[in-house]
Amino acid sequence: MHVHQQSNRKDQETVAGILFIISAPSGSGKSTLVNALRSQVGGIDFSISWTTRQPRGSEQSGREYHFTTREEFERMVQDGEFLEHAEVFGNYYGTARRSLDEATAAGRDLLLDIDVQGARQVRAKIPDAVTIFVMPPNPKVLRTRLRNRSRAEGHVDEAELDRRSSEARKEIENYRQYRYILVNDVLERAVAQLEAVVVVERLMRAGTPLDQRTRRDFEIAEACRESNSRERLRPILESFGISQDSDDPEPPLQYKLPGG
Repeated sequence: MHVHQQSNRKDQETVAGILFIISAPSGSGKSTLVNALRSQVGGIDFSISWTTRQPRGSEQSGREYHFTTREEFERMVQDGEFLEHAEVFGNYYGTARRSLDEATAAGRDLLLDIDVQGARQVRAKIPDAVTIFVMPPNPKVLRTRLRNRSRAEGHVDEAELDRRSSEARKEIENYRQYRYILVNDVLERAVAQLEAVVVVERLMRAGTPLDQRTRRDFEIAEACRESNSRERLRPILESFGISQDSDDPEPPLQYKLPGG
């Protein structure tokens, strides 16, 4: 398999059946990252979640979310139709099992955009899922992004901003449950990191040796591993009032570099 080091990788060969999970606090810029990945990397489907909340702004059912009623959502839960589901801010969110089944049948990978509760449920069922957590660089940037989004939706509620900021801190506390950590401070860099993670995980699953072109992808992905990010994350965590524990780091990716 040859993966070209270029801005658009849609023509690359892909390994079927990898499940990527991406989580982030509201306001971290996760949707922008996911949209960029989908436009530049081929062979990966995006699971559209189900929710009982009301559409915001120009959102359309079947595009951003599948919007449904609480009654219908609860029926789907009873019928075992969800891979994961959770209640967040008073609304249900869930990922339909058929999203993974359809992607696998089509020979494509699947990306789940879910919160930490949902990610925990999916990891319990699919332990080899590739987990990615996106962090904002500091509380001030997070608050600004939340405010800008609320303003774009036509209403800024300070109490709601306080609640979401507090919830963000709680979500960030779970960062060590994820294999890779991205900090979305410079968008272009975060997009490149997300692409590298996908490329390297595909190469590893396929057992494809690294070459000179993919060495850089490996280096980028390796630097984003949670176990290799302690120093990079320390000031960010401290800005949110979160302390790092002292557990031993995971071993690095086992991959033979060219000439190694």
